[in-house]
Amino acid sequence: MNDWKASLKADPLPWLLEPDQANPGVRYFALRNLLDRTVDDPEVISAQAEVMRNYPVLAILDAQSLDGYWVKPGPGYAPKYRGTLWSVLFLAQLGADGRDERIQKAIEYVFAHAQARNDGFACNGQPSTTIHCLWGNMVRALLDLGCWGDERLERAIDALARSITGDGYEWYRKSGVQAPDFVCSANYGLPCAWGAVRALWALNRVPSHGRAPAVEDAIQIATHFLLSYDVARADYPYQERISSSWFKFGYPLGYVTDVLLNLEALVEAGCGGDPRLEEAIQLVLSKQDEDGRWKMEYSYKGKMWADVEKKGQPSKWVTLRAVSMLKRIHGS
Repeated sequence: MNDWKASLKADPLPWLLEPDQANPGVRYFALRNLLDRTVDDPEVISAQAEVMRNYPVLAILDAQSLDGYWVKPGPGYAPKYRGTLWSVLFLAQLGADGRDERIQKAIEYVFAHAQARNDGFACNGQPSTTIHCLWGNMVRALLDLGCWGDERLERAIDALARSITGDGYEWYRKSGVQAPDFVCSANYGLPCAWGAVRALWALNRVPSHGRAPAVEDAIQIATHFLLSYDVARADYPYQERISSSWFKFGYPLGYVTDVLLNLEALVEAGCGGDPRLEEAIQLVLSKQDEDGRWKMEYSYKGKMWADVEKKGQPSKWVTLRAVSMLKRIHGS
C-alpha cells in the first residue's frame, strides 16, 4: 500500500476510477492526480471526452447562450450559481476541456465583461467590487482551462499578487479589497481567510517557471497568514462567529471555503510537512467512513444547472479531494 493510503480505512481508488456517467470528471482527475497520468495518455484523453459528453458538464453547456454568457449579458456574477462566472468556474472544476469552442467563447466573454480596469475579476465589472474569493476562483479556473500565456490573465495574476503585497495596488476604502493582507469589505473590514485561501489556490497554479517576484511574495504572505491561526479550528478574524461552513466538505467549490480546501492550498504551496497542519489533517481523516470514503456535507443542490451527487451520501468528489491532498503530502 502506498504511503498516502496508509492512513485510510480502505482503498477508495477502484471506486474513484470506475466509469460513472453522472460524475465522469472524477475518473479524469483520479487518473491525473492519483495515478500521475499525463494529459496525452490515451485513458486521460478518453476520460475527458466522457466529461464533455455527459452530465453535469453537458447540462451547463446546454444552458449557454449563443453569445457565450449564461442567463443574462454582463459581468456574470448574478445569479448565483448559474451566471457566467459560476458556470465557467464549475466547468473547470468538473474537468471540462478548455479547448472546446463553447468554453473558448465563454472565456472570451469573461475577459470582456468581468475583468475590471484594475485587471481584477469583479462582481459587477468595476474595480470597487474586486474581491479575493471571486478573483482567485476565476484565475484558478482560467489556468485550469488552459489560458496560461494569455496576457489578459497574466495581468489579472500580477494585479492579484500586488493586491496582497500592496505594491502599487489601488484598494478601496468602503468596498471590495480594502487593503493588503486580505482585508475585505465582505468580512467587515477584517482580513478574510476565505479570500486568502482562494488567492493562494489561484497563485499556486501559476507555473513555477512563470512566477514573477510579486507572485512568490504573495504566496509567502498568504501561507504566513493562513498558518498564523489554528487551521483545524479556522479561528481567523471574524465579526460574529466562526462560520460552520469551514467544517462541511462539499463540491463543487463556490466562494465558501472549508478546512479541506485550506489544507489543499497550503499543501500545494509546499507546506505539507508543517506540523501546524497536523490537527487539521486528523480532522479530515476523522470524517472518512469504513470504506475510506467521505460524505458530501455541503451542496449547491437545486442552485446550479446540474446537481452534483447527494448531500449526506458518500461523495466521489469529496473523497477525491481528500485523498489527492493526502497523496500530495506524502509525495512532497
